[in-house]
Amino acid sequence: MAKRRGNNEGSVFQRSNGTWRAQVYLNGKRLSYTGKSQKECQAWIRNTRDKVDRGLTFEGSKMTLAQFLDEWVVSISSSRSNKTVEQYSWVIEKRILPFIGDVKLKDLGPDRVQHFYHHLLSQERLSNHAVNHTHRVLRTSLNQAVKLGLIIKNPCSATTPPKPEKHEMQFLDEYQVQIFLNSARKMQSRFYAYFFLAIHTGMRTGELLGLKWRDINWDKKSLLVQRQVQHPKGGGYIFTKLKSKSSQRSIALGDQAIEVLKQQRSSIIKLEKVKDKDWDDLDLVFPSSVGTPLMRKRLRDNFYLVLEEAGLPRIRLHDLRHTAASLLLNHGVPVLIVSKRLGHSKPSITMDVYGHVIPTIQEGAAHLMDELMSPIEITNCTIFAPRVNKKP
Repeated sequence: MAKRRGNNEGSVFQRSNGTWRAQVYLNGKRLSYTGKSQKECQAWIRNTRDKVDRGLTFEGSKMTLAQFLDEWVVSISSSRSNKTVEQYSWVIEKRILPFIGDVKLKDLGPDRVQHFYHHLLSQERLSNHAVNHTHRVLRTSLNQAVKLGLIIKNPCSATTPPKPEKHEMQFLDEYQVQIFLNSARKMQSRFYAYFFLAIHTGMRTGELLGLKWRDINWDKKSLLVQRQVQHPKGGGYIFTKLKSKSSQRSIALGDQAIEVLKQQRSSIIKLEKVKDKDWDDLDLVFPSSVGTPLMRKRLRDNFYLVLEEAGLPRIRLHDLRHTAASLLLNHGVPVLIVSKRLGHSKPSITMDVYGHVIPTIQEGAAHLMDELMSPIEITNCTIFAPRVNKKP
């Protein structure tokens, strides 16, 4: 068996079956590679030595993507919300591991990742949005691998993920809002107060389901948004912190909203008496029939029934938040106020999301500019030159 060495860059030798074997020692441990030719093995040695010079560790050279992601999910569990960790875990288990989980970190180059995205699009028939989301999860995890010295650079940085499709935003106009609420009243929906407050405040679903009576300031006619409810896949519920610091906010309430909340409070008190010992008192404004956080499915099912009864298009429950934003902006409420009411971190986010749904403001601006720039006939006008004081 012939053996060849060159400039301490490793060793290359031909095996009895005709293939070639390359070896490089890293931290006293051996890395090996099998190729079809001597040239291929020598190229692998040069590439590996280059990676070592730039910081590749033995651990990174041997670890597979699956092994790394398993440890990464555990490491972020204390710094990310349960919902985020669940989403990351699902994407990793269903979309990443089946296709590239067994690839070693050191071998995961941009070309391999790009081919992976193409496979998800063409073979697995995933949407652009789903593949883009997968890209974000993989990129985020591999950023940590770079920090730990397991890889030299993030291969995702040199890829081109598909752009997510833009879906047309759906919401109810002011006329449809009246039809919807009237229909909910006629059906005596027990979620009428929820629907009303969702449109009135623009709060997120989790924020509304986590709202407690102690958050209501009856005198100042306002409420505090300071928690949300999540339902983990395993069952049960948890109260968690809000999406961001700006999400914690105070929202002013109108007289009608206060009246709706008073009626809701009265209904809850009656329900408590009926359930008696079966009631779990969590002080929730929108509880289930036993006092626990309301399940979104029950809320959604009733929401769809009301829409159908009202003869309105089927939109998402979350679209009531879009409805609130569009109504406020279309009636001249300043973007800064709308942004704070919605809990956005800055007004530019509000404009990015809702700027295209406020045509009436654009039309009003156009009419105003027309009036300001209309030609005015000037007659019998004497123009006086400015007085200039000459130096003596």
